[in-house]
Order: sequence, then structure tokens, then C-alpha cells
Amino acid sequence: MQGNWRILFSHMCSTSFLLLWIFVGLNVVEVAGSQQGIPLSVVKLWASAFGGEIKSISAKYSGSQLLQKELWAITVPRPGTNSSSEGSSSVKGSSRINPKSSPACPGLWEEGGTTRGSARKHGESVQTAYRKRLQAPNLGTPCPEKYKEPEKSVRVEEIDGVKLVKNLAMKMEEMFRKKAEATRRLVEAAEEAHHQHEDNPDLQYEYFNAVLINEVDDEGNNVELGGEFLLEPNDHFNNLSVNVSLSVVQVPTNMYNKDPDIVNGVYWSEALNKVFVDNFERDPTLIWQYFGSAKGFFRQYPGVKWHPDEHGVIGFDCRNRKWYIQAATSPKDVVILVDVSGSMKGLRLTIARQTVSSILDTLGDDDFFNIIAYNQEIHYVEPCLNGTLVRADRANKDHFREHLDKLFAKGIGLLGEALNEAFTILNDFNQTGHGSLCSQAIMLVTDGATEMYDNVFEKHNWPERKVRIFPYLIGRESAFADNLKWMACANKGYFSQISTLADVQENVMRYLHVMSRPKVIDHEHDTVWTEAYVDSALSQAHKLNEKAGPSLMTTVAMPVFSTKNETKNQGILLGVVGTDIPLQELMKLIPKHMLGIHGYVFAITNNGYILTHPDLRPLYQEGQKRRKPNYSSVDLSEVEWEDKDDILRNAMVNRKTGTFSMEVKKTVDKGRRVLKMHNDYYYTDIKGTPFSVGVALSRGHGKYFFRGNVSVEAGLRDLEQPDVALADEWTYCNIEEEHEHRHLTQIQAIKLFMTGRRPHLKCDRELIQEVLFDAVVTAPLEAYWTGLALNKSENSDKGVEIAFLGTRTGLSRTNLFVAPDQLSNKDFLTAEDKEGVFNADHFPLWYKRAAEQVPGTFVYSIPFSTALENKSVVLASTAIQLLDDRKSPIVAAVGIQMKLEFFQRKFWTACRQCTALDGKCSISCDNEDINCYLIDNNGFILVTEEQSQDSSLERWKVLL
Repeated sequence: MQGNWRILFSHMCSTSFLLLWIFVGLNVVEVAGSQQGIPLSVVKLWASAFGGEIKSISAKYSGSQLLQKELWAITVPRPGTNSSSEGSSSVKGSSRINPKSSPACPGLWEEGGTTRGSARKHGESVQTAYRKRLQAPNLGTPCPEKYKEPEKSVRVEEIDGVKLVKNLAMKMEEMFRKKAEATRRLVEAAEEAHHQHEDNPDLQYEYFNAVLINEVDDEGNNVELGGEFLLEPNDHFNNLSVNVSLSVVQVPTNMYNKDPDIVNGVYWSEALNKVFVDNFERDPTLIWQYFGSAKGFFRQYPGVKWHPDEHGVIGFDCRNRKWYIQAATSPKDVVILVDVSGSMKGLRLTIARQTVSSILDTLGDDDFFNIIAYNQEIHYVEPCLNGTLVRADRANKDHFREHLDKLFAKGIGLLGEALNEAFTILNDFNQTGHGSLCSQAIMLVTDGATEMYDNVFEKHNWPERKVRIFPYLIGRESAFADNLKWMACANKGYFSQISTLADVQENVMRYLHVMSRPKVIDHEHDTVWTEAYVDSALSQAHKLNEKAGPSLMTTVAMPVFSTKNETKNQGILLGVVGTDIPLQELMKLIPKHMLGIHGYVFAITNNGYILTHPDLRPLYQEGQKRRKPNYSSVDLSEVEWEDKDDILRNAMVNRKTGTFSMEVKKTVDKGRRVLKMHNDYYYTDIKGTPFSVGVALSRGHGKYFFRGNVSVEAGLRDLEQPDVALADEWTYCNIEEEHEHRHLTQIQAIKLFMTGRRPHLKCDRELIQEVLFDAVVTAPLEAYWTGLALNKSENSDKGVEIAFLGTRTGLSRTNLFVAPDQLSNKDFLTAEDKEGVFNADHFPLWYKRAAEQVPGTFVYSIPFSTALENKSVVLASTAIQLLDDRKSPIVAAVGIQMKLEFFQRKFWTACRQCTALDGKCSISCDNEDINCYLIDNNGFILVTEEQSQDSSLERWKVLL
């Protein structure tokens, strides 16, 4: 027997299902020289039959035609009016409808050939309204004179991207300015408190230690430095138990809690408590505020308990944090010289590796470095990077750390040649205009120097002494310590001796004080902003779970200096103060309703690294979130990769204002589907920060929006209906601004604001007006869906489970056609369903996919999460346009969730049809030799006869 595989396909010829395809395979068996085949006309028949029926079901239960008619009725101009554009090119259409003069009563709708009654009145139950509609005469005549519908008007405008991005930059500038002011108040308070304090080596002071608070000994007494510390859950702080009246102090595990320097520093920094509380009262959107001392302790507000890891250790030292290093020192170019001569064998080389690794920890994204190992020859640790410096981002530092393990000791050490090479690199790199263009340093890690090498310093570094020398003597011997000390003093550096691994951390940190002296002496209180990052060590100490954090944030920080007259010229750094800004706070400023369905806002640093972008998100591995170790080094070019020449990136790095355009491919559904579009980019800088912000708008419907207008009374009435919800992560009113408003829901806040009872609430009046319009326009769907649910002749097999709607303002409506406990997928449209709801930076997946299809057609899919979890459902959705025009904005998307079994049954029934006059089909999908497949518009299989009920989970893993 000879087998062939023949593929027939048919586009769904009905407008109901434009982008669904059927693939039919046939194993052909030779019989008496003839060959059996499937006519293409039969496949087209199947496609037409199934497409027509499933479109009819989707349209009926979603209410798409009703909503489309409601909108088109609003935009129909009155007789005698001119519907063409007026003067301004940004206004594409404007009209107003009066119920009495409308060609069809907006309160009556026709869906599936049935005429319904008027919309229900405020306070009237859904069931009562439905019964009235059934009793109303079945007429298509104009509305009765007594019927009054809220007067509605719309105006379509083209989005001004330049104006949009400039307004957004101003809002972000204002938000960042408030955080910087709070930080400056902490600096002033800290310097004044230290100025008034006299160090006392015998000072005894009990403070609240973050690890020891509320701890008791075996006898039930509070432990020393612990004490009773009131903690209460606070949702503003990830629902952690905190004390908003006091701060706590964390001391690194390798430091003594009662060291005199620690105790004195903790004592005078108690003055910050009052400022912490005052800052929080002034700006309730603030989260963590803190002071990181140069002595090593960390004062944090609000007070929270810290938890060691399973080894009893907290791997947190504030002086290693990005915000501390950037605030304490200027950007720097560093060459690290590592002695790998024979005398460095064994423990010395191990200590040297750890010393180099700790130095790398103190370098940030504004710094540049290289590492050279030397004995009788010079060896670049990374041979591919000879004679240059590289940015000290996490990827580069981790790469060099891997090479440190490959170092081994042999031969003799010729330090002179290594110093010459280091000076040459720093000089050449500086002359190219690259690097930090600020401080320069050579870190020397060795077990000794036999001479002073003054000839090298005289040639390269004197008299200007632009390059500081920081020798680290490895080992207990001090035979060659004098030469190294001289090098440090002669070149404005600092000498340290490291005898054990335990000494590494503290000794390495000392160079930061020296590097900070110019800033301290000049009293340069520079405001520093970090890149986006996740502080996993801090999150682990707070015991944040995966759902609560850690979250991406940026930090604003400022250095704190000693202002005492006797130490002013010594340049003593006391520490760094800072406050965190969750990137979610930035997202709240974004006018999402103005960006269109695929539009988005992004921001980058002056290094080109992403501060916020929709594609800066957790990675997934085996269905679980897998966070990158550090998000700060994700470059804009990695997500806007179609910009091959980095035109957009370079313009934003250089803080320019302008526009850019390119065709892009955007992935959705966690990278499984691709949408092609043309984006226009608008960008400008954020004053007072190193950041630039950009707005991306997709051409077509994404460049237009409309303003709708209804009365406040009508809008609030329909907004408060039980089937209405607003996007959780959108900000209609800023209820975080004042403590008294935090208990309010967004809908409650909108009502208080629009009725004038809370006029001082900070709300987006424009967005609220659009929400009220959407609530009124979509209100008829509530009664319509309820009518379908109450009609027992409809949906008797419970195949359709949910009808849903979402609008451009984040408003959504849902209706259940089955009991909640009978839903096949209970996560859909819940907070757990991140892809299916409105989020801070994107519209629901079903909304985005529907918007890219031909208006009036439905797009179908099986959610990947449900297939893998064996919750067999199919989603159908379609977009609703304001106007019958390709440039029309998308007003909303509606859809349904149906059982996969119901969907499949409709398909198999359609595939049994044929053109035979007697109705007996010789060929159908029931034939054993025929394999039928139904795929969506991205090629994923929706229906196949190979998938059995018992093995559906494993089968879907293969097919999807």
C-alpha cells in the first residue's frame, strides 16, 4: 500500500471568521488504478458552514452588533449638518444626536432579528427591565416622545505626539522633583545633627536593631538592642508589617553592633526620624527612605523587621548598593593590576581574587575598567580587550569574574611594566573622549613592591597627579609595605593591608572615601538617579514573597558630608541618603487612553539603559517567573531592535527632542504571537534627571482618539452598575496622594470628585469624562446580556460561558451565562490572568489581537495557560470602531468565552456536510483516513481529532 499526504485548505469565506483556516489531510489508497480525493469545494463548504455559525454565535452572545449600532447612531450627523472635517486637520468628525430626531431609536436595538425595549432606569432591577422589554411592542418606529436618552457627542482628533511626550515629561519632572526635595531635607537634617554631635567613645545607647526587634531570650525577655517594636501591615509597603513612626537600624553581619563608631552614628542619626515622618506626610506616595552610613550601618524608614537567611546571615551592606556608590563618588576609570608572581600562590591568590571581585562590586554603570595580571609578562584577564576599558555593567563584571578563576601564580613580578601599561591605557582612553572623563585610578593588588617606581610616576602622573594609586598589600608580612605606602601618598591614594578573607570587604571600601573627597570639600550635593534595578538582597531580608516583590525601582540619592570646621577641609563623607521610587509610580502618570491599543511609553538613562519599557518584564521558565539578577543593564537597542543604526537610542541618550519612525514586529502572548505595525516615536528629556522619555504610537487607529461627552449624572449612574469594573493599574484619581483617600476605590473617588464633594482629589478629569461616556454607551449591553441569560431557550447546553467587553478607557463589563462554579476557566478576567486584563502598560491580549483584524470579524484562540492546565476554553473577540473608516479609533472590544468541547462539536458537525443531492456524504472528517485540523491566524491548532479527552493535557503541550 502506498501512502500520500495531500493538504487542502480554505479561508473562511464568511466574514464571520475571516482568519480561521482548515487543513485537511488524506491518506490515499490505490484501488484498481483510481485515486480518491477531496474536492476543494467541499472544504470550502465546511469552512463556510462552520464560519457562519460560529460568527453568528459570537456576535449574538457578545452583543457586538448592538454596540456597533449604538456608536454609529451617535456619529450619524443630523439632517442639514456637515459631517466633513472643519478647519483643523485634527478634527475628523463631530456630531450630536437627539433621540427625537434619530432615524432609529437608540433605546431599541436589533440583534439576531429581535427588537428590544428601552434601557433600564436607574434603580430598576435587571429582571424588571428585561420583562418590560419583552412586553414592549415589536416596532421599529422612532422612539416615543416621552423617551429621554442622555445626550451624547463625540469628536475625533489626531494625537499630537510631540505635545503628548512633552506634557508627560513635565509630569515626570514634577514627580522626580518632589522625591529629590524629600532627599535634600534628609541631607540637611543629617548634616546638622552630626554638626551638633560630639563623638563619645564610651557612649552607651540602646537602639532598635532591625534583626533583633521583638526577639526574646529563653526566659521571655527582650534581647539587647531589640525591645518591643509595634508593627502593623501596610498595603502601601507591599503589605509588610511596618512602623510608620520610627525607623530601624541594620548593621552588617560582619560588624559589631556596639562598635563606638556605630553607636555614635546611630545616636546622632536618630534626628532623621522626624524628617522621615514629615516627608511621608508631605508626600504619601513615598516608600522607603533611608540613610546609609559610611561606617556601615543602615537606617531605614518605616521600621520593619529584617530576617537572616538559613545561615543566619544578611547579605546586605548599604555601601555596596548602586545608589550609595554613585552618590559617594564621581564616575571613574579604573585599571586593576593583579600580581600573579610565584610568591602569590595559595591563600594569597585566593584573597587577591576576592579583593578584585570586591572592587568590581564598587563600580557602577558610569564607571569603566579593565584588569591586568602581571608577573614577568603582562596578561590581560580578557585577552580580547587589550588596551581599552569597558563599561562596568553587570554583564561585563560577571564576565571578568569568570576569568579571575583562571589566574595562577608563577614567575617573578615586574610591576614597572604593569604600571606603564595601566597609565598608557588611562591616558589613551581619556583622549578618545570615551570613559567617565572624570576621576582615574589604578588599583594595585600585590604582596609587595621592591622599589618605589618614582620614574614611572614622574613620566606619567606628576605633577598633576590625575591618577590616584590604591595599593592593597596581601598577606601579613610588612617588609615591602613602606614602598606601597609611599606610592599611595605620592599619588593621592590610600594604602590598605588585607591579611584574611574577612578583611577584604572593609578594606576595599576605604578607597571610596578618598575618591569622594573632591565632592565633599567642594560640597557638591549632586542628586544621583540610578537605573532600574531589583534589590534582591533587601527583598529577601524583608521576606517578600514572589507575588509582592521584588519590584523594579529607581533610587534618588545624595551624599551627606561633615560640616564641622575642624574636619571640613579633610573631606569626610558621613554617608548617603536616598528614597526608592517604584517604576509603578511612573506608570501612573501615563495617559494610557491617549496611546491607543498598541502605544506605549518608555524611558531610558543617559547610558541608554531602560528605566521603563513594556518589554522590560520577568522572564518565564517552565511556567514560573524567572527574574534576571539585575535589570539595570538592559539596553534600549535590545528591545527596539529594529532600529539597526541606533538612531532612536542615540538621540535619547544625547537628551534631544524629536521624532522617529520605523516598522516593527511586536510580540504578544509572552512572545508566542507577532503583530506587525508601523510605529511613530516621540521623545524628549526629563529636566533635572539623567532620563529621557519616549512615546510610541502605532499608525492607523493608534494615531487617533475621540472625545465623548455625556452628562455627569448619566455617566455616574451607569458607572456604578455591578457589571462595571475599572482597570486596577490605571489611575483615574490619585488616591495615594492623601492618607484619607486610600480606602477609596477608583469608582468611589470618581464620584466624590465629579460631584464636587472632594474637589481637592487629584483626578484626571479628561480620562474620567471618557470613562463616563463609555459607561453610558455600553450600558445597553447589561440588559441585553441579562435577557439572553434569562431566556431558557438560549444557550441550553451552556456552551457559551462568559460575555465580556473592554473599552479604550480601561472600563470593562462582564456577564456570566453559567454559574461561577461551572466556569471551565475561573482565572479569566481576574488578577491572576495578566494577559487577559488591562495592565499598567498594555491592553488585554484579546483586545490587541481583535484590533488588528478586519472590523466586524472575530479572532479565536485557546489561551495557552488554559490549554496547559487542561481548562479547555476558546476565546472569541472583535473590535468595535467609532466610524466606518480605516483611521477610526477603536472604541472597544467585545467577546465571549465558550467551552472547547462546544466549539469542537460545531466544527465536526459542519465538516459532515457535502454537496450530494441525497445528503449522503462519501467523504467527511469522520473517515479514518482523513485528518482534519482547525488553526488560528497564528498557526496554532484549535481543533484536531487526534486530541482525546483523556490525554488532552499532553497533546496540547505538543500542539501548542
